[in-house]
Amino acid sequence: MLDREAEPGGIPRHAKHQGFGLRDLHRALSGPSYAARLAERASSGGAEIRTESQVTGWKEDGALEVTSPTGRYELEARAVVLATGCRERPRSARLIPGSRPQGVMTTSTLQQLVYLHGECPGRRAVIVGAEHVSFSALLTLSHGGARAVAMVTDQPEHETFAAFRLGAALRYRCPLLTRHSVTSIRGDPRVEEVELTDLRTGTTRDVSCDLVVFTADWIPDHELAVLAGIELDPGTRGPAVDAALRTTRPGVFAAGNINHGAETADVASLSGDHVAIAVARHLGGEPWPQPGVPIRCEPPLGWIAPNVVGADRAPPPRGRFLLRAAERLPPRRIELVQDGHRLWSGRLRRLGPGRSTSLPADWVARVQQGGGAAILRAPAPR
Repeated sequence: MLDREAEPGGIPRHAKHQGFGLRDLHRALSGPSYAARLAERASSGGAEIRTESQVTGWKEDGALEVTSPTGRYELEARAVVLATGCRERPRSARLIPGSRPQGVMTTSTLQQLVYLHGECPGRRAVIVGAEHVSFSALLTLSHGGARAVAMVTDQPEHETFAAFRLGAALRYRCPLLTRHSVTSIRGDPRVEEVELTDLRTGTTRDVSCDLVVFTADWIPDHELAVLAGIELDPGTRGPAVDAALRTTRPGVFAAGNINHGAETADVASLSGDHVAIAVARHLGGEPWPQPGVPIRCEPPLGWIAPNVVGADRAPPPRGRFLLRAAERLPPRRIELVQDGHRLWSGRLRRLGPGRSTSLPADWVARVQQGGGAAILRAPAPR
C-alpha cells in the first residue's frame, strides 16, 4: 500500500468529528480512530504500508514509478488498485474573481491546519457549498475557534441529511443561503469580505469575513489513470469501471472516491472490500474481460457509478449503483434503455448533485453484450 502522506488514513486522519465507520465497522468512530483501525487491519492482514511514497508514473512494462525519501524505485505488480480518491476544486478552478488574499482554502486544508497543526485559520468564515463535507467544515471551524457567518449554495436547498442541517442550525446558528453564489473575494493581505449574488434576483451584497472555505465540487484524482491510458467516464471523470471495478487496462482496478466524488469514507472502504474479491480472482488466473457495455447519463442526470456492465454481469459494490443529477430535481421517473429496449424504470424521490441516490442492480442481467450503450434518462413530466 503506497501512501504519499506521512501516515496512512487519507482524509479521515484529519477529521476528528464522530460518525466514521457506521457501514463497514458498524460503530461510530472519530476520523483518526477510524483511519488507525483500518491501517491496523491492513497491517495485521499482511499488507506492507509504505508512507511518504508517491507514485509518479508508469514504465512501459507496466511497473510503477515511485518516489520516496529513500529515493526513486520501480515496483512491479500483477494487479494495481487505484484508490487515489478525489479533491475539491479550489477557488482558481471555480473562476471566482477578486483580489488574492490569504485565508482562502478548501475543507482538506482547513482540517489539516486545525487538527494536525493546531492553528486557528480565521475568526469569521464563509462556507461555499452545502453538502456533507460542508457541514464537516462547520464542525472543524468551531473546533478551531472560528464562526461560520454564512453557508452559501447555488442549489435550492442543502444536500445533506436533514438531521445534520437541523443540528447545525440549532448549535451553530449558521444561516444557509440557498440560490446564492460567491462572485468576488476581496482583501489585502487577508480576506476582508466576499460579494454574494442572489441567483434569483441578481442583487448583490457584501459579507464581512476573514476566511473562505470552498467545499465539495469534486474532481477525481485521476492523473495515474490518464498516464496509464485508461478510458475515463465522461460523467464521473474518473476511470470507466465495470461492477467488479475493473478498468480498461488489464490488471488495473479502481476503488473508492476516484470512481464517485465524493461518498463517505465507509462507502469507499466497502468499495475496497468489493474490489479485493475481483483482484483475488484476477490473481487466481481469471481472464480479463472484453470491454463491456457503457452506461451513459442524459442531462439533467449527471453520472452513475459503476458505469460499465461487464460480460460477467457482476453485482456492483453493496449491490447498488450510485446516481447523481447535474441539478436538483423533484421526484422523477427514471428509465434505463438499450437500443430502444427498456431495461429498468422506476420513480426516485431525491435527485441532486451533492448526494447520491441508489439504483437497484437487478436489470444488469437484461443488458445485451455487444449492443449499444445503456442510456439512463429522466423524461420531463408531462
